[in-house]
Amino acid sequence: MIDFASLLGGRSRPLIGLDISSSAVKMVELTEASNQYRLERYAIEPLPRDAVSDGNIASLDVVADAIRKAWKRLGTNTKNVALALPAAAVITKKISLPAGLRELDMEVQVESEANQYIPFAIEEVNLDFQVLGPMPGGADEVEVLIAASRKEKVEDRVAAAESAGLKALVMDAESFAAQAAFELIRRKLDKDEGEGKVVAMVDIGANVMKVAIMRDENVLYAREQAFGGYQLTQDIMRNYGMSSEEAEAAKRSGSLPENYEHELLRPFMDSLGLEVSRALQFFFTSTQFNQVDQIVLAGGCAVVPGLEQIVAGRTQVATQVANPFVGMSLAQRIRPKNLASDAPALMVACGLAMRRFDA
Repeated sequence: MIDFASLLGGRSRPLIGLDISSSAVKMVELTEASNQYRLERYAIEPLPRDAVSDGNIASLDVVADAIRKAWKRLGTNTKNVALALPAAAVITKKISLPAGLRELDMEVQVESEANQYIPFAIEEVNLDFQVLGPMPGGADEVEVLIAASRKEKVEDRVAAAESAGLKALVMDAESFAAQAAFELIRRKLDKDEGEGKVVAMVDIGANVMKVAIMRDENVLYAREQAFGGYQLTQDIMRNYGMSSEEAEAAKRSGSLPENYEHELLRPFMDSLGLEVSRALQFFFTSTQFNQVDQIVLAGGCAVVPGLEQIVAGRTQVATQVANPFVGMSLAQRIRPKNLASDAPALMVACGLAMRRFDA
């Protein structure tokens, strides 16, 4: 039998969005009142270098300890979590199936279709599907999204959560979770500027820059480039004789020498602006589109002072920093200034926290 393991998830009890990235564990808890999200609490716990490598958990004990610390700092009683797998660990495919199939018949059809696209034995994967809606131009077929991942990838993240005393209820894909959070930003853009805008979400992580270009709810283009904040950390280590941990701490606290901004930070931002510009050029040459209306910067690097101006200057595209919590009510414990700084790094965790409200 096929092993459906809620890879896409469904409506569940109150839960925490838990994002395990290469640099930190991030948690977000949301509630809902009067059809509006409310941010109750969030926490970020840094991870040592290489505890998570290329999206894979390399040190289960270290990651579990960071999850435990983040959960304790969160100050919640909720132990249910929604997790996500990196895009490279998830195979997705959209297929069409006859409308009106019973659930069991649809499972059989999905398994049959999945065998064509998954390069592993079906018993080695967790597989799930979600009906997206009627196929364009016909009511007799429905569009179905298949998502699959090697069981070991799912089990590693579940084990990390369980080792920290938490219970995994939903396993999502990071790209889907980030898009869910981005919808909160996109709706505000549409309200301000009108629908149909082509928007590039650029997530600058520690090692990888992920670019997703969307129009309304449709992803037009997605790309990953090997560029991230750790390159700046390495420059700091080389120039000032620091360890990785010391460099990260100094970068966050702003306690670096006076020449840091001119000699290291500005060249890094210029390189980042160039990488974003290149990503847009790849988009233009790969599609029929020739312009982007808005760039939204996410990830830990997004809040570097002046970065949005440099990216806007390099690309000639209006640029802003991502904050999916704009418009949400905030619990009294949340400090708005700290949240504004942390928000760009919380996109995936926010999207995962939203899973508790899925119909």
